[in-house]
Amino acid sequence: MSLLEVENITVSYGASQALFGVSARIDQGEVLALLGRNGMGKTTTIKAICRLLPLGSGRVMFDGSDLARVPAHKAARMGLGLIPEGRRCFTSLTVWENLHAAARKGYWDYSRVGSLFPRLIERRDQIAASLSGGEQQMLAIGRALMTNPRLLILDEATEGLAPLVRAEIWDAIAALKAQTGLSILLVDKSLSELREVADRATILERGVDVWQGEMAALSEQITAQHLGI
Repeated sequence: MSLLEVENITVSYGASQALFGVSARIDQGEVLALLGRNGMGKTTTIKAICRLLPLGSGRVMFDGSDLARVPAHKAARMGLGLIPEGRRCFTSLTVWENLHAAARKGYWDYSRVGSLFPRLIERRDQIAASLSGGEQQMLAIGRALMTNPRLLILDEATEGLAPLVRAEIWDAIAALKAQTGLSILLVDKSLSELREVADRATILERGVDVWQGEMAALSEQITAQHLGI
C-alpha cells in the first residue's frame, strides 16, 4: 500500500482555482520528484498535502488515513515533515534551539542530524539569523528530520545556493535515501541531480498532472514538452 495517495484534488485561492485534479502517490521508501514550470501548482499541491490549504474536492490519504479534516499540526504529528520554500528558520534562536524546538523521539536526534550536516554541530550556539543561506537550509532540513517524519517534503531545497552547498545538500538527500529508507517528495528544477535520487516523477501543468512514470522514462521529448528544458 502507498504511504501517500493524492487522488484528483482541487484547490482554490478564493475565487481563483489553482489545482484542477492532481493525483500522485509515494510508496514506502520511495523518492518522488514533483516537476513543472513555475506557477503550475507544485507548492500548492504540497500545501494541500500538509493541510496548509483546504481541499475543494478529492482525497489525500496518508498511511491509510484521510487527511481531509486533519489540521496541519496533527498532520505533522502523523509523520509529514515539510521543508518549505524559503527555509523559514527561527532566526532569533540558536542552531541547537531550532533543532530541539520540534524534536520528537525516534531515530533522528541531534547527533544523527549532526552526522548528516557537521556544520550544524560547529554552529551549535550560533543564532540562525547569522548563518549563511546554505547553513540555514541545512538547519531547516535538520529541524524537519528532528520531528522523525515518515515522509520528508522538500520544496526547492537547493534554490539560490552556491554550487558547493547545493552538492552537499544533494549528497545528504542521497544518503537519506540509501541509509534510512525514508520516503521523500522533492520539488526542484535540477533534473540532473533529481535523476540521481528520484525513483519516479509527476509533472504538473496548469494545475493538472500531465505525466507520471519512472524517472528513467523521463525523456528529452517529455521534458521539452512539459518543462521547457
